[in-house]
Order: sequence, then C-alpha cells, then structure tokens
Amino acid sequence: MPAPVFLTVSVCGTGIDTGFFMSLTLQDISRLARLARLDLDAEHSARMLVQLNGFFDTVDQMNAVDTTGVAPLAHPTAVIDHVALRLRDDVASEPNQREANQRSAPAVERGLFLVPKVIE
Repeated sequence: MPAPVFLTVSVCGTGIDTGFFMSLTLQDISRLARLARLDLDAEHSARMLVQLNGFFDTVDQMNAVDTTGVAPLAHPTAVIDHVALRLRDDVASEPNQREANQRSAPAVERGLFLVPKVIE
C-alpha cells in the first residue's frame, strides 16, 4: 500500500495553497469571499476562518495516521458483522392501476397524461 498522501487544496487563481502544516489567514478568507462574490462581515469572516482551519487541522490529523497495511473498505458497514443491510427485494407490490387512475384526467394518450404547453 502506498504511503499516505497529504491533502493540498489550491484555490485556482488565488495563490492560496493550504498544504500540510499551513493555515488560512483573514486575508485569505477575504480574498476567497471576494472571488466567490460573498459579502462577509468581520464576524462571519472570523467564524469562517476558524471553521476552515479546523477542517484543515482534521485533515492533517488524518494524514498523520499510518495506514500502511490497511485495506480500503468497499462499504463502510463491511467491518460490522452484526449489522445487516436492510435492503428489500425490488419487486412490484402494487397492481398496475393506470387506467383507473387516468379515468378522471381531461386528456390521455397512449397511457400518458396530456397537459397544455406552458413553455414557449
């Protein structure tokens, strides 16, 4: 299994690279908000800074974990033996009542409801 890969997020055209051990600044948040055409006041910018840096800290922590020899899961519940997936068989459980349902329709053609054209 290959070595862990560190997440690098680069916002195209901003010069911002949030690679390993790097955090955003209020200037970065301001620049991103301007590019996204968001009007963020100082309070929202500060909150966004904390949230984004928290996200990148979490990614750094996950990247620090040695996953050598750990096989990827095909499904998240694959490691939980006592939980059965609640999937049912895909079978028709109701009878086809199309004709009965279309009796009250003003216009029907070949089993389809006809409606007036609303888009020119």
